[in-house]
Amino acid sequence: MQITNTPSDRITALVQAQRAFFASGATRDVAWRKRQLTAFRDGLKKWEKPLCDALWEDLHKSREEAFMTEMGLIYGEIADALKHVGRWARKRRVRTPMTGMPSSSYVVREPLGCTLIVSPWNYPVQLLLSPLVGAIAAGCTALLKPSPYVPHVSLALERMVTDTFPEEYVAVVQGDRTVNAHLFDTRFDLVFFTGSPALAKVVMAAQAQYLTPLVLELGGKSPCIVDKDADLRIAARRIAWGKCLNAGQTCIAPDYLFLHEEIKDAFVEAFKQELAGLYPDGTEHSTHFVHLVRDKAFDRVLSYLKDGVVLCGGRSDRERRWIEPTLLDSVSPDAPVMQEEIFGPIFPVLTFKDLDEVQAFVTSREKPLAFYYFGKAKEAWRLIGRTTSGGACINDTIMHVANSRLPFGGVGNSGMGSYHSERSFLAFTHERAVLNTPTRLDPKFRYMPYKFFSLVQRMLRP
Repeated sequence: MQITNTPSDRITALVQAQRAFFASGATRDVAWRKRQLTAFRDGLKKWEKPLCDALWEDLHKSREEAFMTEMGLIYGEIADALKHVGRWARKRRVRTPMTGMPSSSYVVREPLGCTLIVSPWNYPVQLLLSPLVGAIAAGCTALLKPSPYVPHVSLALERMVTDTFPEEYVAVVQGDRTVNAHLFDTRFDLVFFTGSPALAKVVMAAQAQYLTPLVLELGGKSPCIVDKDADLRIAARRIAWGKCLNAGQTCIAPDYLFLHEEIKDAFVEAFKQELAGLYPDGTEHSTHFVHLVRDKAFDRVLSYLKDGVVLCGGRSDRERRWIEPTLLDSVSPDAPVMQEEIFGPIFPVLTFKDLDEVQAFVTSREKPLAFYYFGKAKEAWRLIGRTTSGGACINDTIMHVANSRLPFGGVGNSGMGSYHSERSFLAFTHERAVLNTPTRLDPKFRYMPYKFFSLVQRMLRP
């Protein structure tokens, strides 16, 4: 199945229609936004099964995993927005300094306008529709661009959006990189992009001509450290789960293992046992193990096996794009598997004697999207305080993304901006400063020739 490119003139017409609709002021009414969020929730319920079926078709993603990692998170975001959007959007009065009296000061949260949301293939439903919750709550229009690498999902998303919203408000366009190029060369009031750092640079360069604000949700090589005093059984189970979720095709998947040399062998055995517990019949024919998205991805991930010695796993089936979860030993820090985000179920293993080595290694590389540490919380906080990442977990993996009260986003090479819950609303919002000054009083100290300058000095100087 192949996606058909949306024609350029169709894209241009949609952008113009959305700009006109936004200019009408219809999206600014909070009650109207709530009705759209309710329609969104009802539309997702209606299209949940077709979307799950499409995820199975494109990624071999089970209905359970599809709900937990895709639909369930979106339902939560919609519920949160419905409950709180009135408060989020409310005009807020802030304190005015004495020198500004008798004025009153306000922060007005207003929608940015016509926005573009571009999503990748790995969580194609969640990463397209979760930002859309923020766009709707903020009062923006949205043009959505899903990935062509998951064609069944992308078509199901288009049908759902068309069935749920008028196209002058929310619409889907489809296609390959030529469509992306046209979109990135089009003026928007915000671009929300999830994907690779390489493509993010293309987005930034194209939108620089308009000085468009961007939210970039990227990735990177997220380290997973297991210290000598970690609970190895729990660590192995949570790490195996985090790596196997979506077959490692997760931007916050633990990318490489850093094991204390004293527990390396014990951890490897624990990992094998816990993996067998997650998949008693193995991953090859499991309905709960996702396959790689396409042949090119399969070939790239499989090529990493030559960068080390297989400790466990290593089998594969190209026809079904299945790769067995694999621990890879004797890996050079300069090997390709340690230079690129793996995005697959291969786990390079490094060892350390002292946490100072870990800190030096992590900080010498690009800032990761996630950081995982297993061991004593005191040591974890010390290491977190000496490194940087988009997010972090102590004695866990992945789960920080499930708490909407935590910001989700990267730093440096792993992204800019964050979202989830109110931060999604804020991502699509401009906070406008408004000063309201009455005319009944007109203090003279601010006017030339500044007769009361000494008084102003005393008021302002600490």
